[in-house]
Amino acid sequence: MGQAIGQVLPLALGVALSPVPIIAVVLMLVTARARVNGPAFLVGWLVGLGIVGAIVLLLADPAGATSGGKPATWVDVAKLVLGALCLLLALTQWRGRPRGEDDPATPKWMGAIDSFGPGKAFGAGAVLGGANPKNLLLAVAAATTIAGAGLDGGDEALAYLVFAVIGTIGVAAPVAIYLTMGARAGAVLERLKAWMARNNAVIMAVLLLVIGAKLVGEAISGFSA
Repeated sequence: MGQAIGQVLPLALGVALSPVPIIAVVLMLVTARARVNGPAFLVGWLVGLGIVGAIVLLLADPAGATSGGKPATWVDVAKLVLGALCLLLALTQWRGRPRGEDDPATPKWMGAIDSFGPGKAFGAGAVLGGANPKNLLLAVAAATTIAGAGLDGGDEALAYLVFAVIGTIGVAAPVAIYLTMGARAGAVLERLKAWMARNNAVIMAVLLLVIGAKLVGEAISGFSA
C-alpha cells in the first residue's frame, strides 16, 4: 500500500493546489455564515473526490486492473490518455494566462457566494472537488493507479482516502487560518486570494505539465516492462 500512496502523492498535491476552489473558500469566509459554510465546503470537497474514486475502483477491480502482479495493459493506456489530457490542459491554461496588467478572470458564479447557505456550500465543494476537469483527471488517475497496485479492497479504500485527505489540504488551509487567527485572518486571506487569482493560470499550467509528464512516463515504463 505504501508504494501506491507514494505513486499518487504528486497527484494529491496537484488536487490540493487548486487556486479557484481556494479563492471560493476565502470568499465564503468573509460572509456571515463563514463558520458553517467553510466546513460544509470541505465536507462536500471530500465527498466529491470520494465519489470519483469509488466509481473508478468499483469499475477497475472487475475489469482486472492487475495482471501477473503488475498493472494491466489497460491501466497503462488509461495513464497515457490521462497524461496527454493533462498536458493539453496545461497548454490551454498557459495560453489563457493574464498578460501584462490584465485583470485575471474569475467565474461568474463566485459573485453569488455571499448568498450561499450550507447546502450550496456543500454542493459547490462537491462539484469543485470531483467534477472540475483538473481534479477529475487527477482523481481518476489516482484511483486507476491504486487499482493497478494489486491491493485488497480495504487497502485500496485506505490508499484513496490518504489521497483525498492530502488533496483537501489546500482548501482546508484558509478555513484553519480563519478559525485560528481571529481578527488577523482577514488580511492574510485577502493576500492569499489576490495571489491565487493573479497566478491561477500559471500554477495550473505548471502542475498539469509536471503531472501529465509523470503519467505519460509511467505509462511508457509500463508498456516496456
